[in-house]
Amino acid sequence: MAGRGVARAEGRLQVLNDQLTERRFSDHHSVDATTLDRHGGGGGGGGGLSLEPTRGSGGGGGGGEGGGGGEFVQHAGYSVVLPEKLAEGKWNVYRSAKFPLHLVHHFVDIPSISTLHENFEYAERRFANEPALGTRVRPDGTLGKYEWRTYAEWGAARSAFGSGLVQFGIPKGAKVGLYFINREEWLIAEQGCFAYGMVPVPLYDTLGPDSVKYICNHADLTVVVCTRDKLQTVVECLDECPAVRLVVVIGPPDQVVPQPHLKNQCEIVSFSRLESQGKISILPFAPPQPSDLATICYTSGTTGNPKGALLTHANLVAGAAGICTTIEVYHGDVHMSYLPLAHIYERANIHGMIHVGMAIGFYQGDPLKLLDDMIELRPTIFTSVPRLYNRIYDRIMATVKSSGGIKERLFHVAFNAKRRALAEGRTPSSIWDKLVFNKIRERIGGRVRIMVTGASPISPEVFDFLKVCFGGRIVEGYGMTETSCLISCTDDGDTTSGHVGSPSPSCEVKLVDVPEMQYTSGDKPYPRGEICVRGPIIFQGYFKDKAQTAEMVDGDGWLHTGDIGMWLPRGRLKIIDRKKNIFKLAQGEYIAPEKIENVYIRSPFIAQCFIHGDSLNAYLVAVVVPDFEVLEKWAKSKGIGKVEDHAALCGKKVVNDIVLTSMNEAAKEAKLRGFELAKRVYLSAEPFTVENGLLTPTLKIKRPQAKAMFAKQIDDMYSEIAKTEGSAVIITTK
Repeated sequence: MAGRGVARAEGRLQVLNDQLTERRFSDHHSVDATTLDRHGGGGGGGGGLSLEPTRGSGGGGGGGEGGGGGEFVQHAGYSVVLPEKLAEGKWNVYRSAKFPLHLVHHFVDIPSISTLHENFEYAERRFANEPALGTRVRPDGTLGKYEWRTYAEWGAARSAFGSGLVQFGIPKGAKVGLYFINREEWLIAEQGCFAYGMVPVPLYDTLGPDSVKYICNHADLTVVVCTRDKLQTVVECLDECPAVRLVVVIGPPDQVVPQPHLKNQCEIVSFSRLESQGKISILPFAPPQPSDLATICYTSGTTGNPKGALLTHANLVAGAAGICTTIEVYHGDVHMSYLPLAHIYERANIHGMIHVGMAIGFYQGDPLKLLDDMIELRPTIFTSVPRLYNRIYDRIMATVKSSGGIKERLFHVAFNAKRRALAEGRTPSSIWDKLVFNKIRERIGGRVRIMVTGASPISPEVFDFLKVCFGGRIVEGYGMTETSCLISCTDDGDTTSGHVGSPSPSCEVKLVDVPEMQYTSGDKPYPRGEICVRGPIIFQGYFKDKAQTAEMVDGDGWLHTGDIGMWLPRGRLKIIDRKKNIFKLAQGEYIAPEKIENVYIRSPFIAQCFIHGDSLNAYLVAVVVPDFEVLEKWAKSKGIGKVEDHAALCGKKVVNDIVLTSMNEAAKEAKLRGFELAKRVYLSAEPFTVENGLLTPTLKIKRPQAKAMFAKQIDDMYSEIAKTEGSAVIITTK
């Protein structure tokens, strides 16, 4: 009986594959019911396999014996739904509609590529004389036009660097730390490591001595590559990092490298000397195997020490291949590299860009001058994070508002007309671009055709704003280090916002019930639960930490993300909550602080927000860093003096009241429940930063540290609540 069930399910999948590979989806395309009947899809029962999961996941049990027949592809969709097990279980596993029968492990156009070394070798051969790495910072530190290395020149530098390491006695399999900001030497060193079977280990350039020391020892680094400004931090660690044998310092070729006295006999050489020595005798490659470790990515944990995620070449090739099948980039495209290469987001994107022979330009190193670099480089692809997109949105809208009169009215007329056309699937009138939006596009070089946002959620308002003002495709991606970057992203042609699209072709996704938060895959109208991911992109575990690995990946290979998702119609994933970091209030309500913080920072008065609560108290309290540019303007309009004294401004009750009022307005708009509202707020004049220990390098709040730093203020807020309400524990009404 089980065999018949498997055969029926396999028949369904084959029909689905035939339908999906022969034609693109349109809003009126569905699988022919007669065809389904011939392959065991017909008959009575439930909804079976459906691209519209809210209607297709019920009924007769999917592919099981005697179960779910009928139409299993109802309308155009971006995902397909499969059973977790062919002969039993509900139809709950979602895959990309582009590849429903198998997950993508390799680049679709060149499936023989199985390592990142082979990927670069392919690009070097095919695009040998094309621009690859661009920089505008001259050796003397001045700025000029972008100057480019070709792929062939990049390859030669890669070979020289790797040969130099070998000639300094560094063996295959050695771990090589990369501790500096984005620049061409970063990618030269990475590819040099791959070519000679070594393992690059990125370190965020914002890390201080303690974190550098921890990673050097935990990862057993043999080499550290750094810029001159990071050398002192590295030197301070070396006496306690016995495994480090070589430090390579990047700087002008004629710059003398300091030679401090070191107990562990570690050698310090310049990058140029290492390259020069390698050029004397280029050694044969010692290429890796697909199963070999490609990198250790240290995730910027919000609690305790960072964890080292182990990613193989097979993992990263699958990740890059998935990106290339969902975000169509081509030879001739130009990318601005400024997001930290220590983060998997930027690295995975670049691995895909190498495959198609893109040109990669580097920013000058100052985020405040990024737009100047954009105008000079004129990229066609721009990847960023919501924080920067929010800043672009705020600046443009402030400029529009200050222009007043006809210009302001023209902008809103143009914006609304173009947004309406895009939402309806129509081509907007070109007049609006000519009159309004082309000028805005020029602020980022004028050629951007794809903008990608990731690392944290972006508001639908800002997402739609980017689509209207900058044109082209706007992609919101969702991923994590442990999945080699991309899990899902919005699909080309999808005119909606507020979700993260369909799964990458390199993975499959399911939602698992979280009963304590009242999320289940049977929820109506949309299934909800913890997002779990499986496929060739899943990491090999945390280095030297089997316990945390076991917590992350279950026995069936599903990685549990800790994020709560919801399936929207047409197979689009929406992230709605966070399982990790949740806590209970006194009356048992579960709180997901990150969700609430993301609502509050929509207030124009707020730059940063930390939400605190515990099981001894019935209300939440908040620590807020105001947006002082907005707050100063408001204070001046109210006649409040000395607005430049931020600490004094934060201490004024009238200021506290306006911020809390603004927070409540944002909460009302987002429909937060009563127990999710902050009862009191403390305004901090000091921002949360990596340097003061309150943020990770990826700008996530370190909650234990924030709780400790603001312990007195938190206690004071609860004391004030107790005086006002009569008890420190206040019963709330949901």
